[in-house]
Amino acid sequence: MKTRKEFKVGDKVVYPMHGAGIIEAIEEKEVLGRSERYYVMRMPIGDLRVMIPMSSVEELGLREVIGKDDVRKVFQVLQGETTSMAQNWNRRYRANMEKIKSGDIFEVAEVVRNLTVRERDKGLSTGERKMLENARQILISELVLAQDLPEEQVEQQVSELLS
Repeated sequence: MKTRKEFKVGDKVVYPMHGAGIIEAIEEKEVLGRSERYYVMRMPIGDLRVMIPMSSVEELGLREVIGKDDVRKVFQVLQGETTSMAQNWNRRYRANMEKIKSGDIFEVAEVVRNLTVRERDKGLSTGERKMLENARQILISELVLAQDLPEEQVEQQVSELLS
């Protein structure tokens, strides 16, 4: 049986679809008559606080922020060749959404790269532009914590790699 990953206060974690943050507390709250323990995560971008039920960590895909070696791999993905995407925007949107939902930073980086190139070449629909902004935010939030750099500096890195 796989043991559930326990995080501690101060751990840098990624919450798929939301981005990376730091666990700043573990609190017990009663919701609908049930008592449950929550990770309280502060997200540096947008300065949000998110409460994540400890019992749902696995199905939500909460994981640790990548290490320095993986940062280099992410940069390689951003500089890589675009992968083929469906011509039909609806299929393309669904495929990209699956990649973002996976919580895998390499897949998120692929979505950012592919949509950035597509935007440059053909333009994006409003939905895809919003998806690109969201994926970029998720990517940058994790790179900020992985490299311990300010958001502006990471934004610059990502923009340079994509240009």
